Amino acid sequence: METKQQLQQYLTDIQKWEKDQSGLWFWEKLGRIPFKLLDKLTPKFVHEKIALLIDELVSYVQNGGKYLVSQQSTIRHIQKHTLHNVTSLEDIKQMPLSDMVELSAKLQKSRANIATVQGASTGFGGIFTLAIDIPVILGIALKTLQEIAIIHGYDPNEKQERVFIVKCIQFASSDIVGKEKILIELTNTFENARSGENMMSQLKGWQEVFYTYRDNFGMKKLFQMIPIAGMIFGAFINKSMIEDIAEAGMMLYRKRRVLERLNEAID
Repeated sequence: METKQQLQQYLTDIQKWEKDQSGLWFWEKLGRIPFKLLDKLTPKFVHEKIALLIDELVSYVQNGGKYLVSQQSTIRHIQKHTLHNVTSLEDIKQMPLSDMVELSAKLQKSRANIATVQGASTGFGGIFTLAIDIPVILGIALKTLQEIAIIHGYDPNEKQERVFIVKCIQFASSDIVGKEKILIELTNTFENARSGENMMSQLKGWQEVFYTYRDNFGMKKLFQMIPIAGMIFGAFINKSMIEDIAEAGMMLYRKRRVLERLNEAID
């Protein structure tokens, strides 16, 4: 187990990362501009497909829906790729943070590669395959975050964890004001040990979550609508999206584990 000094260093690194989230580079700013234009250019069947994401997120938070991952399968993967004999979440909770960091980084790379192939394949058909890409990339994001949760010893079968996962997606998709707001909410949750129901109220309605997520597509998805050329844009867009979402999950779950261990050290 880490020393208190090592835990403090992890926390310092996480806080530095949080500060670094304050800026959006040009590509991200561009992606938040043209939604009136996007709405006009997007066929009705694509709008209908996007609208289903609200129901998908509701279903996921309520019961996991079709996106719930196999906890035992992930635990077996962790055992296979570490020197630890882990058979449960309680065993994983006792793993060194360095192993959690390494496993999360490998998972991020693997899922980003899958998203790259997915974006390229659906980008090939332009706007007609965009309707397929949107729910699939949401599924990759949700499953990646659930696996990151398990790697850090948290159970995505619990409703509170599924809400936290949606908050991670919100964080990765938000602008500076949204990121700061979510960090404050999550910090209060850590400190006050609020229940899943209270975390639920922080989502402030499913439409806010949905539109925040959709805003992350913006102009970038307009480029993906171009047949053939959309392969390049689709691959890059999906890769960067999953990398950002996975990074948010890695850092926010790591922060929870660090804070819990620091509290245990104080006790």
